[in-house]
Amino acid sequence: MSEPNTTGAKEKRPSFLGALIVILFLCVAMYVQIFVLHEDWVTHITLILAAIIASIVALFSGFTWDDIQDGILYGCQIAMLPMLILMLVGILIATWIPSGTIPTLIYYGLKILSPSVFLFTVCLICSIASMATGSSWTTGATFGVAFMGIGMGLGVPAAITAGAVISGSIFGDKMSPLSDSTNLAAGVAEADLFDHVRSMFYTTGPAIVISLILYAIIGMRFTSGAIDTAAVDTILKGLKDNYFINPVTLILPVLVIILAVKKVSGLAVMVISSVLGAAFGMVFQGHSLGKMLNYMNYGFVSSTGVEAVDKLLSRGGLQSMMWTISLGFIALSFGGILEKTRMLEVILDRISGIVSNVRGLVITHVLSSIAVNLFSASQYMAIIIPGRMLVPAYKRLRLLPQVCSRTCEDSATVTSPLVPWGLCGVFFTGALGVATTEYLPYVFLAFLSPAIAILYSITGKFMFKEGDIPSVKTYHDNKGVSM
Repeated sequence: MSEPNTTGAKEKRPSFLGALIVILFLCVAMYVQIFVLHEDWVTHITLILAAIIASIVALFSGFTWDDIQDGILYGCQIAMLPMLILMLVGILIATWIPSGTIPTLIYYGLKILSPSVFLFTVCLICSIASMATGSSWTTGATFGVAFMGIGMGLGVPAAITAGAVISGSIFGDKMSPLSDSTNLAAGVAEADLFDHVRSMFYTTGPAIVISLILYAIIGMRFTSGAIDTAAVDTILKGLKDNYFINPVTLILPVLVIILAVKKVSGLAVMVISSVLGAAFGMVFQGHSLGKMLNYMNYGFVSSTGVEAVDKLLSRGGLQSMMWTISLGFIALSFGGILEKTRMLEVILDRISGIVSNVRGLVITHVLSSIAVNLFSASQYMAIIIPGRMLVPAYKRLRLLPQVCSRTCEDSATVTSPLVPWGLCGVFFTGALGVATTEYLPYVFLAFLSPAIAILYSITGKFMFKEGDIPSVKTYHDNKGVSM
């Protein structure tokens, strides 16, 4: 976007105290809102108040209102495409239910999957799907929604199912060469894309294996003997009697994967899938065009008379996403103010003195990326700002650029779904119907990846340095740097 005041803004700089006041205000305000007032759903207002405080600090630091407004519009520009996709996700869900696609996925899932292997299977399938599509959002909005319904039928708590969906989704998104975050991290660190992907196997590989083991162990709690077979049979009958249950409806999720692999825009994929979903609903389920348009706007309401089925399938619609979309715009506007008035830069500069060795550099990178995720509400900012600021430190320590790019993903990408007001957090809450604070403890990959990155920095393992040939064989032979 055009930023007429950028040159003037770069000559100004807030004090560390001023920037700290803004961050502390947000932390205290969020704590009071969530833990004292127990008002989880007024985050919009808390962020607006934080944006007001940030604006006041910026004005006292010499910035003009035009500078602040440029930051707000910059944040809105970042939010625009994801929020448009989120609108279409609501429409997609509202067409895939009356088309029979989601009911068919749930029906066959309940028929095939055992509760004891359910969570393991969810994480594995979502990992494969997001690797193929390069998109955690596409996976969450399609396979994820179906798995939430299957999990409910099997008696698995929704928060745990959501955790498995998100762990698998962000694994594939993080590792796929088709992913925007994967390409962005490689570009920020000046690393070759495939060197970057190979390097991530050393942190993300162990993280997904451990996650799958944990989901398998947790799944053992939900044995076949614990299933209410009568309730499952009731759900199956309700689905069979009221929806078009047929493998032909699975053409839609297969098409989504094919289009994504062919690098069709996510926005276009959602539009095509939604239109075809509406067509399927009219052809196979007998809904009129007027009804389908109504569902696309207001959401689908299931009226089978079976409470469990109606609870599963009454959802979606453009309007259902407006709470989430408004939160995304407000959060990114606040983040834009912090970036364009250089408050994040001031705070990161203050900790730059502890990056003189590998251990300090990686730990600083991980923690600063998580902090930027929290305060900017954008994984893109969390990749770009700490990554670009710390690239010179990686070069001084003779570390290969794929170590920097890997750390960007090990910290910024995987933790973004854990921020309730962040883009990924609001998306998964809107798509899966589970609050971020509820699924957070079960997104194991999001905790394991940064922990493994820090562990490697402490032990010196897999901290590849200049002179190493970026090939699979050399990576295996490498012993790491001395600390």
